[in-house]
Amino acid sequence: MNEFMKRLLFGLLYVLLVITATLYSTNFFLILFFIFMNFCIYEFTKIINLKSVYPYILGIISFYYINYLDESINYLEPKNIISVFILLLFYPFIKVLFTKKNILEHLGKVFLTYIYIIIPFSLLLVLPVLLTSQTNVYNTKIILGIFILIWTSDTFAYLVGKQFGKHKLFKRISPKKTIEGFVGSFIFTLIASFILANYFTFLDLKHWLAIATLICIFGSLGDLIESMFKRQANIKDSSNLIPGHGGFLDRLDSFIFAIPFIFIYLILFQ
Repeated sequence: MNEFMKRLLFGLLYVLLVITATLYSTNFFLILFFIFMNFCIYEFTKIINLKSVYPYILGIISFYYINYLDESINYLEPKNIISVFILLLFYPFIKVLFTKKNILEHLGKVFLTYIYIIIPFSLLLVLPVLLTSQTNVYNTKIILGIFILIWTSDTFAYLVGKQFGKHKLFKRISPKKTIEGFVGSFIFTLIASFILANYFTFLDLKHWLAIATLICIFGSLGDLIESMFKRQANIKDSSNLIPGHGGFLDRLDSFIFAIPFIFIYLILFQ
């Protein structure tokens, strides 16, 4: 199988898996994104050379907190979520006392993994609940809508950039990305948000337009930031776990970075 066919096949399988998980079953959705989170932790800790099980423990605790606490507790309030995230950050200080590791280097890498990977995935699990009046009743179509907009943004950034791109967007980090590609992705993602608003009516058009804008801006930044990490680690892909596509972090970098800003927007304006 040549590289193009391999990329196409596994790309379609990836898309099919995400669509099935978000529409078929809440448990399937939770399991899939828990697996995605752990693969991203694995890849990112390899990139930054962090040898620790603590990021996985943090991920499990955050996942458990969001999904399995007593439903009588209004733990999905932003202040409660932020409180737990902050409390979880203090354990490494105690843990590092009993090791011989460099405290600045070790804690810095742990915190970076927590902020960059675990918090976005934890907030991702909250998004479907924000749009319902019942705790732990999931409207996972919001996740599918976000993925559709990200796929649209990525696809047209590539197509428009390849056809018309002349001016580099951020040459030092990603020489292939162009301003023309970014503008093209912005236009087509906004068009996609108009279409989504007609089918996913649990959000008004203005909210879908806002989410599309956040995805174009912060999704592009997420892509550039992951490229920066890989460039400093002198690697091309975050791993080879997805044939033809690199790693899970390569597929989810835009999604991960955009999620916190979408969460903040929905908390403030929805």
